[in-house]
Amino acid sequence: MSFIKLNNVDKTFFPNSVREHHALKNVSLDIKKGDFITVIGGNGAGKSTLLNAIAGSFSLDSGSIVINGVDVTKTVEHKRAKYISRVFQNPMQGTAPRMTVAENMALSYSRVGKKFFKFSLTKNRKTYFKEQLLTLNLGLEDRLDSEMGVLSGGQRQAISLLMATMQTPKLLLLDEHTAALDPKTQQIIMEITDKVVKEKEITTLMITHNINDALKYGNRLIVLNQGEIVKDIKNEDKEKLTAIDIFNMLDNF
Repeated sequence: MSFIKLNNVDKTFFPNSVREHHALKNVSLDIKKGDFITVIGGNGAGKSTLLNAIAGSFSLDSGSIVINGVDVTKTVEHKRAKYISRVFQNPMQGTAPRMTVAENMALSYSRVGKKFFKFSLTKNRKTYFKEQLLTLNLGLEDRLDSEMGVLSGGQRQAISLLMATMQTPKLLLLDEHTAALDPKTQQIIMEITDKVVKEKEITTLMITHNINDALKYGNRLIVLNQGEIVKDIKNEDKEKLTAIDIFNMLDNF
């Protein structure tokens, strides 16, 4: 049974103009609870547009999106936040640089209904946030009172991931969340990502340009080309693929 279902999702930007772009072409996708899907494709394939459609960043031209039996097609983005968490490519996005780590975490927690506002950061609440930061093994538990803006990109991205999963979402969207980091930090963030997703059994879609990460992580691999899903490779078939297979596949589109 589908946990999340996209039915014939279609989106054209700037219709009837010289800038017209058919970004998603009747995309249908069944996602089972606990799926960790990696998404690859060339520039302009529709990867981020797919995540934006699911997140509710724009209205669809046609089609529907159902999450855990609830039709969210016409639900605005901020109201989908109770179902969906997202981590973006830019470590500066999704957090407030002039607020402390604790304040950012409090606001993220309150986003899904908990009253952990920054103006009521009690000792118990800060202790809870410290315990959460300890799970990252990056020494960030001692940076609760530091402004987010003074942290490195990798530190911010690790905290962004933590903020997105403190309250387990029904769906986690990762939009090239390691692309702006150096290779060593990318590996650290991916290891943290894999650990969190597996431990909390979070249904996840992850866009990546790193073919090795696309193969290593997750149980499904989706290939997009010109707004269409052209490959949906699952479980054992995914495990048999090599990077060369993926490069050859992409060259054929």
